[in-house]
Amino acid sequence: MPDTFTTRTVHIGTGDRETVTDLTGECEDFLREAAAGRDGLLNIFVPHATAGIAVLETGAGSDDDLIAALHELLPADDRWQHRHGSRGHGRDHVVPALVAPHATLPVIGGRLELGTWQSVCLVDTNRDNPERQVRLSFLG
Repeated sequence: MPDTFTTRTVHIGTGDRETVTDLTGECEDFLREAAAGRDGLLNIFVPHATAGIAVLETGAGSDDDLIAALHELLPADDRWQHRHGSRGHGRDHVVPALVAPHATLPVIGGRLELGTWQSVCLVDTNRDNPERQVRLSFLG
């Protein structure tokens, strides 16, 4: 009987700017091996206090719109109680309350069930931490 739970950590370089990084390819690569054609659930989790996981359209401006909306909601200024790192870094610690650090998505026949324009993305506004880990876990 095949394993029912498989997990892997992927390392993502986000650099020194705010980013929305498409993880869909990494998720699909993982599922080819882990799901092996089975139905189940994929959980994507980022174990960082300043990043989140979002499912959204990329490449048509929505990723840039998300960063702009986060700037509007959470300005990078000195209003934040949490103060270390670059100016306004305290807001980065509030981002996971708006963009959750996880998502759980259906897998059918070993493939991620996303809508036509949906992608799985890492949202990282923390310019002080250029390396991220993302845990992919398949249950099926």
